[in-house]
Amino acid sequence: MKIVSSEFLTSAVNPGGYPPGHFPEVAFVGRSNVGKSSLINKLVNRRGLARTSKTPGRTQLINFFTINDSFLMVDLPGYGFARVPEEVRSKWGKMIEGYLKNRESLKGVALLLDCRHTPTAQDKQMYQWLIHYQVPTVIVATKIDKLSNNQWSKQQGVIKKSLSLTPGQQIIPFSAETGRGKDELLLLLDSWVNE
Repeated sequence: MKIVSSEFLTSAVNPGGYPPGHFPEVAFVGRSNVGKSSLINKLVNRRGLARTSKTPGRTQLINFFTINDSFLMVDLPGYGFARVPEEVRSKWGKMIEGYLKNRESLKGVALLLDCRHTPTAQDKQMYQWLIHYQVPTVIVATKIDKLSNNQWSKQQGVIKKSLSLTPGQQIIPFSAETGRGKDELLLLLDSWVNE
């Protein structure tokens, strides 16, 4: 898949604000500061389409982006250690779950994990939830440029064991810095939106 156009479409907190479900959608989910916005920017070859920040919890709404006038990328709020009040975090959880559970145009989800860390309880919960609802899922290990091949080899085992990955569950190592994993991920997204 070659991305030739990408535009911010809208932000929403509930289904009333979602765009009409005319186009297939792929969503990106993961803990705060895992690199969702950076990954989206790298995929579309455009700095600043999805807003990035060093501050965890920057994305507080569900952000929709139109890609190639044929499908949508959806940036979901991060879960985890964002410096926000508990009530806001709990709203995010409901917002994310509501979208993932009820959005008919959703074709697949990329669950982003920081390759340097063991998946958190929330990462495990999200993965189990996606499997339970039979949402096509790929694990994307971000910030792969921070590890040597040897370290990644070990860490891959940690991730597989920690999440109890199903046989054949794909893990794509990804770097927003070097572009590693970009083509592989775009190929998968293409298969989801064109199935």
